[in-house]
Amino acid sequence: MKLNNSSLHYYIMKHIVNLGYAPKIHDISQYFDTSKTEVIKALKALQDYHGVVLHPNSSEIWVMHPFSTAPTNFWIESNTGSWWGNCAWCSLGAAALLKQNLTITTTLGGESRQITIEIKDGQIRNKNLFIHFPIPMINAWDNVTFTCSTMLMFETSNDIDDWCKRHAIPKGDIQPIDKIWEFSKVWYGNHLNPNWVKWSVDEAKDIFQRFELSHSIWNMPANAGRF
Repeated sequence: MKLNNSSLHYYIMKHIVNLGYAPKIHDISQYFDTSKTEVIKALKALQDYHGVVLHPNSSEIWVMHPFSTAPTNFWIESNTGSWWGNCAWCSLGAAALLKQNLTITTTLGGESRQITIEIKDGQIRNKNLFIHFPIPMINAWDNVTFTCSTMLMFETSNDIDDWCKRHAIPKGDIQPIDKIWEFSKVWYGNHLNPNWVKWSVDEAKDIFQRFELSHSIWNMPANAGRF
């Protein structure tokens, strides 16, 4: 099989979905019957394309949205497996990709109070939650791991006001969980496609507009690149 962004992304994503963890460089090298040097080159190209995040000292896979290979505050579990999601948005995206009954366990605001979100038959059972997006999308990839770490769940907008004040993090956009659930289905709906292509900035803007994500957090400039 030819090694390119689409085929590499598909192989890694299927591996994570099926086994709960990412393949190592050695595994990828064997699968594509190519050298580790060529695999690392391809992984770095996929990272530049915003399709993966690599460990800086090893080039092994750290993050492939919506999944993380390292422990996070979002634990996704079903009868067939378990996974880490990067954030509230990613966890819902993972649930949309997995297309099965599952739970997402996290803590409100990344603090001490634990909650479990149940998704059954494609529907969120406990909808009285909100997701806070404090980092402008235009800056999301400046430090995408930090960006994801701040996309958290809360019970009320007042809780978010208090949280932002206590942690000196600017208040961003607040969206109900059921809206982001529907948004995530579209955003991550193509991630298990063998012919996957990263959303362009203009495509991302169109999706934001479709779901009426109109807060300045979601503003993106005209750009021919990839989000």
